[in-house]
Amino acid sequence: MRPSDTDKAPYVARVERLETDGRGSLRVRVRWYYRPEESKGGRRQFHGAKELFLSDHFDTQSAHTIEGKCVVHSFKNYTKLDNVGPEDFFCRFEYKAATGAFTPDRVAVYCNCEMPYNPDDLMVQCEGCKDWFHPSCMGMTIEQAKTLEHFLCTDCGKENGMKRPSNSYPASPNSDQEFHELVTISDA
Repeated sequence: MRPSDTDKAPYVARVERLETDGRGSLRVRVRWYYRPEESKGGRRQFHGAKELFLSDHFDTQSAHTIEGKCVVHSFKNYTKLDNVGPEDFFCRFEYKAATGAFTPDRVAVYCNCEMPYNPDDLMVQCEGCKDWFHPSCMGMTIEQAKTLEHFLCTDCGKENGMKRPSNSYPASPNSDQEFHELVTISDA
């Protein structure tokens, strides 16, 4: 939806219903999505560039403010897209605008840095423990990670008596996996 300030990116909202006012003008009842920088706590390292939060903020707008259509995917479906277009976004949290609370308020974390998965960042999976790691946290560049044939994290490499394993990588953590570690998401 078109912002009043033309320097801002268009707003994203889910159309809940269409209605006409008493003068025959078309209005839309919308539920707003917030960008991370619009939420309490702001954008964080693990937020994807195309991430939105479905808010509890509803509004009625003129249908003329609609600029176009976009698709807000579930996080799981977004991570499976072959090509992400300008109209593609994802949502993994609901957001309470008044309190800054998120649902769910806990998410799985990965790597030694214990950050939630950001679909914009490459990660490599350890063949030993099956955990996921950022190349930079493992002392390698993204370019080096992309050429690996096998990967063992530092702990698994020590267990196997290896100094520096030859490595490979799958593309990203599978959002269907079960995880033991969780981080609490708050406005801090």
